[in-house]
Amino acid sequence: MIIDPKMEKALNGQVAAELESAYLYLSMAAWFEANDLGGCAHWMKKQAAEEQEHAMKIFDYLSARGGHVILEAIPAPRSEWKNATEIFEQTLAHEQKVTQLIYALVELSMEMKDYATRGMLSWFVQEQVEEEETAMNILAKFRKLGDIPISLAMLDKELGER
Repeated sequence: MIIDPKMEKALNGQVAAELESAYLYLSMAAWFEANDLGGCAHWMKKQAAEEQEHAMKIFDYLSARGGHVILEAIPAPRSEWKNATEIFEQTLAHEQKVTQLIYALVELSMEMKDYATRGMLSWFVQEQVEEEETAMNILAKFRKLGDIPISLAMLDKELGER
């Protein structure tokens, strides 16, 4: 069965959103590198790669359903932050935004009675629970400890072990 054009367009939008996430996390990695926080940069690079994998899951799904992948322009991400805490505040906010995008796709799939897409999206729903939890936990640590140099070094080391 060929995917409905409305769902195809919505899923192409999510491919762009996932790639935009990867681009944002690479920008954050660059900031961390420039600020001598290699462990944090490593964590963000891993996060960027994960977001690319998410984009490819949808890319491959569209192809499998007879759809056409149309890559959209990705806006340049922010490149400056005042500190690591602010970066993880933005990370959490960004993941919450992505969660809402996924929920909108789920709602559309239910509205259209597109059970195959609904099934595929269930993985993303669970993934977003994990993404938000991870971002919240890291942010909590940075809010408590991030301004103390020795603590910052410990957090950087911890994130570098991902």
